[in-house]
Amino acid sequence: MNQMPRISVAQSVASRARHRVLEGRPFPLGANWDGLGVNFALFSANATKVELCLFDNDGLRELERIELPEYTDEVWHGYLPDARPGQVYGYRVHGPYAPAEGHRFNPNKLLLDPYAKQIVGGLKWDPALFGYTLGHADGDLSFDERDSAAFVPKCRVIDPAFTWGDERRPHIPWERTIFYEAHVRGYTMKHPAVPEVLRGSFAGMMHHEVIDYIRNLGITALELLPIHAFVDDSYLVEKGMHNYWGYNTIGFFAPQARYLSGPFVNEFKEMVAQFHRVGIEIILDVVYNHTAEGNELGPTLSFKGIDNASYYRLAPDRRYYINDTGTGNTVNLSHQRVLQMVADSLRYWAQEMRVDGFRFDLATILAREPYGFDEGGGFLDACRQDPVLSQVKLIAEPWDCGPGGYQVGRFSPGWAEWNDRFRDTTRAFWKGDEGKLAELATRLSASPDLFNKRGRKPWSSVNFVTAHDGFTLNDLVSYDHKHNEANGEDNRDGHSHNLSWNHGVEGPTDDPQIRDLRFRQMRNLLATVLLSRGTPMILAGDEFARTQQGNNNAYAQDNEISWLDWEGIDEDGRGLIEFTRRLIETRQRQPLFHRGRFLTGAFNEELGVKDVTWIDPSGAEMACEQWNDGNARCVGMLLDGRAQVTGIRRKGSDNTLFLMFNAHHDTVPFKFPAVPQCRTWECLIDTNKPGDSRISRLKKDAHYDMVGRSLSLWEARQA
Repeated sequence: MNQMPRISVAQSVASRARHRVLEGRPFPLGANWDGLGVNFALFSANATKVELCLFDNDGLRELERIELPEYTDEVWHGYLPDARPGQVYGYRVHGPYAPAEGHRFNPNKLLLDPYAKQIVGGLKWDPALFGYTLGHADGDLSFDERDSAAFVPKCRVIDPAFTWGDERRPHIPWERTIFYEAHVRGYTMKHPAVPEVLRGSFAGMMHHEVIDYIRNLGITALELLPIHAFVDDSYLVEKGMHNYWGYNTIGFFAPQARYLSGPFVNEFKEMVAQFHRVGIEIILDVVYNHTAEGNELGPTLSFKGIDNASYYRLAPDRRYYINDTGTGNTVNLSHQRVLQMVADSLRYWAQEMRVDGFRFDLATILAREPYGFDEGGGFLDACRQDPVLSQVKLIAEPWDCGPGGYQVGRFSPGWAEWNDRFRDTTRAFWKGDEGKLAELATRLSASPDLFNKRGRKPWSSVNFVTAHDGFTLNDLVSYDHKHNEANGEDNRDGHSHNLSWNHGVEGPTDDPQIRDLRFRQMRNLLATVLLSRGTPMILAGDEFARTQQGNNNAYAQDNEISWLDWEGIDEDGRGLIEFTRRLIETRQRQPLFHRGRFLTGAFNEELGVKDVTWIDPSGAEMACEQWNDGNARCVGMLLDGRAQVTGIRRKGSDNTLFLMFNAHHDTVPFKFPAVPQCRTWECLIDTNKPGDSRISRLKKDAHYDMVGRSLSLWEARQA
């Protein structure tokens, strides 16, 4: 790439008066406007000098360099009484360039403030971005003298003032929570009601028709894929692509600029306020496990040049990085100041931006100390004791590719966790795999084998069958194999073990029998998620059979593959929306689905009742040998409303429910179990009759012909 002309500081400063600089304070970190001036504070334990670089409003001309005058407790700081919100800035940090010792200081590289509240301008990939000279015989041990300022985004001082008015946090109880995972850009890029100028932005997400749709569906928590400032990887840019998902963070306090329809970060606050107005929480998917700077061969954009040895976990040979993330580097949360940065970031989003919780990408890394995973490690302890963070929703993705990386069920009390065991078991059962019945029963019961300890509650298990990473629900029942050709990696990327089934034809088909079966299977999967104990999560667009054309790794597809096609929803899709809405409404109306106790199946002699009984098609309780029958694909789940609700030993008064699951290919006659005082059974949900509005009632001793590959929910009635 061609290098742009070097910025001449001396020339730009000649006609300007220099800013006065005072000592300022080491706290708070970042650039903070106090109404009179701006205090700048930057942590670096190993730097020898820090220069604050001021730019014009467009970030194109460097106007002045100011050496921060004070160094207190490893924080460099200074105060500019003449600075105001809108000031564009960056840092140049001096110190040893000694990669073998873990130090990569290079003052020729302009650096982003880790605490920047707004980042402006884009990243232009150029050799000047690297602290070493590309192509040099010494590789990253060489030292590059080119100025990177022309190619990097800059920081902007903000005025955080915002009028929240009557906004109130919804405070949805965990037991009532239903997550809806969505992408800010992809959700509205093709939405006909959203003005084109607002599509793909926070402003587009808060359009009243978008909010009304999500609210009417019954969603209680909108979980947004990463909105922290991130950059596009160089190899994607070279292919004309973008990092669509956003798991490539470079700023933990700033919203991604491409999601802003205007110049002010308060647009995000407006969106939060609008969703809170209708009782919907906002959850952020956050990436604190790595940054966009990559390994020793990556660019120097911020942390690497500020204090590489503090911010990153380094290998015994400190030239290299520990790569537990698979992305090149790992953030060092064992360092006090790095842990402080992450906690400060979380509190900023929870307090200043008023989000209601966080889903942590590769969360095992955050709980890993140098000796391994530790549920009593610094990060988890910090969250548990913090008066702010301990009160918001915390959700872990409990795995990574590092040693001991799979930790489902091992996070601290107070955390919820993505449950991939639920995902895989549910997929395999409805696909028709052998020997899945016993584990399905465990997953329907909120996975007590994983979570029923230390006072944790059923909501700790976040149940899902699809998420951004992998097939959509439609593709799960339409493809046997991934089709990631559009990613330009010869279909080598993405998971190959998807537990998917195309039902006879790979991809779209007009065959009415196959389409009917596929939609019934989608209803089965949605119903299993929404009628299980635990916290359900559905992927945005699954409720109308959205497809990604078989792509199960659409991380770089900022196009029609990933964007939700609202105008392409057909009659079957509209029917699936209505079915999903009814499922959510039924779940919220029936207390048995969100009780705060794990199902045990044990007989309570004092109350004379079991909380759950597993029933075979003859109406009798399942025997041990039936659980061990690999060919068994049909089971009933009797939830007795008389079981105790809390630790107080007294009978409950909820309605008794009966779920029938039939993953067999053919119809199975199912006899209802005997239930005290039950005279009839009323059908609430039947995946084989999704549009039947008539109430189906059967006598207590009747049989019901369960159509092959279907699920139904019944409520016991006394009349």
